[in-house]
Amino acid sequence: MVVAGQLEDKNPSRKRSALVVEDDPDVRGLVGRMLRASGLDVAEVAEGRSAILHLAVHQPPDLVCLDLMLPELSGYDVCEYMRGDARLQGVPILIMSARALPQDRAYAEQVGASSYLVKPFKQKAFQAAVDALLVPAAAAVPQ
Repeated sequence: MVVAGQLEDKNPSRKRSALVVEDDPDVRGLVGRMLRASGLDVAEVAEGRSAILHLAVHQPPDLVCLDLMLPELSGYDVCEYMRGDARLQGVPILIMSARALPQDRAYAEQVGASSYLVKPFKQKAFQAAVDALLVPAAAAVPQ
């Protein structure tokens, strides 16, 4: 059973994980702490190129929390990379961005974002978005 704020995997041998891609160290740290409090293992990187390198060499995470405005490669570029890689196509991508225009959200969806939160956001809204993205993955695991 998945309870809001306490995400669990049906495979007890593997803890669920998330990758946080955010160039602002305060936001990155806050998001990482909230995900750890939900029971996830969390890796954090500060820019798009580091995200792609991380994704290329590590087991795919259960969730990617991604800023759009990043140094070197944008969050849009990271989305496109993930959706073009067979190993990463099913990984949910939660965009966290200060870009609030409808065309920003539409383009994020076009390149593969699963959900979109406008910064600043409340912890409750963040947790609800994370829960919504991770529940389907937990429900898909046979009991």
